[in-house]
Amino acid sequence: MRKTLLDAAQRLMAQGITPSVAELAEHAQVSRATAYRYFPSQSALIAAVVDESLGPILAWDSKAPDAAARVDELLRFAYPRLEAHEAPLRAAIQVSLQQHAEASAGRAGNEPRLVRGHRVDILKRAIAPLADVLTPAQQDRVAQALSLVYGTEVFLVLKDIWGLPLPAVTEVARWTANAIIRQALAEAGPAADSSPGKPAAPRKR
Repeated sequence: MRKTLLDAAQRLMAQGITPSVAELAEHAQVSRATAYRYFPSQSALIAAVVDESLGPILAWDSKAPDAAARVDELLRFAYPRLEAHEAPLRAAIQVSLQQHAEASAGRAGNEPRLVRGHRVDILKRAIAPLADVLTPAQQDRVAQALSLVYGTEVFLVLKDIWGLPLPAVTEVARWTANAIIRQALAEAGPAADSSPGKPAAPRKR
């Protein structure tokens, strides 16, 4: 039943509808009690849909010893799936922003806040080789900078504003990520020149 409800939610989101749990129950033709048993709030529902959509990405890992190569691998692996499941990911952004606005206006209800944070763990895993040459604070800054080029928000800029197709979106993200890592290693000084985390020259694809 949980999978049936998630599939129904995916279909609604693909139509531009971000359902409440009650609306999902009606669409899936199940009782509200059944739907709420699996998803006690809209936030829980959307978080579950996002987790279902991102499954392979959340499990992603790399054996490459080079941080730049690992990040490049992540971007090439993740972006096709992010686009394939763009609707629920955009819905998550919409609900998160709406909840923030309501809280700022003092109108927050009993709905739990939607927490979005998978990219933190994924990006830290991707740049793990940099631990040999960067301080923890420097590693955090690299991960924070990379969070600006990895995620659904990138589509909002590169697809919606610039009108770029997926291959071009991915290339811009890869180019920017490589520049971020190069800058971090340059600031780390000569000790980083021969480190495993030093990025190789960009590969042509």
